[in-house]
Amino acid sequence: MALVMLAEGGLAALAIEPIASRLGATKGSGYWHFANRAALVDATLQRWEGHTEEIIERLEIHADPLIRLRELFTSVTDPQGPHAVELALLACVDDPAVAPVVQRVTKRRVDYVRKLFLDLDFEPIEAAQRATMAYAIYLGHTQLARTRASAIPAEMVLVAYLDSILARLLSR
Repeated sequence: MALVMLAEGGLAALAIEPIASRLGATKGSGYWHFANRAALVDATLQRWEGHTEEIIERLEIHADPLIRLRELFTSVTDPQGPHAVELALLACVDDPAVAPVVQRVTKRRVDYVRKLFLDLDFEPIEAAQRATMAYAIYLGHTQLARTRASAIPAEMVLVAYLDSILARLLSR
């Protein structure tokens, strides 16, 4: 529920009382789980950070790095994905609690994509550049999905859209 509240109202929405109320619980039960708001924020950020590792673990079942890259793009461009959480955290990246987590997650994501490009036989510098471009594409897509969803291709065209992105990122 905390991630939903974060997505809906930003970091300011992360408070024990409103979350407890929304869950139909008492304020006291909220404080039983979290000593204070800072603990709630920390737990929420840890949960968000864990999503990256969960996605990477799911991708690693595929031996082919091209399949992993394609699956990654498919999962992160899902219109039902948690785009609002990502944007809410980016909007408050100067917050001392948020900044180090966003930095770690960004580094982990870019490093993982760089590894995929290395596994696809790109030279290290080229792999790093393409990983950065891929992450920038993801962030841009996330922003568009939130502010101008009509700019994102409909489900029927989404596969071709993703193919075109990957073709550009993989072209030599």
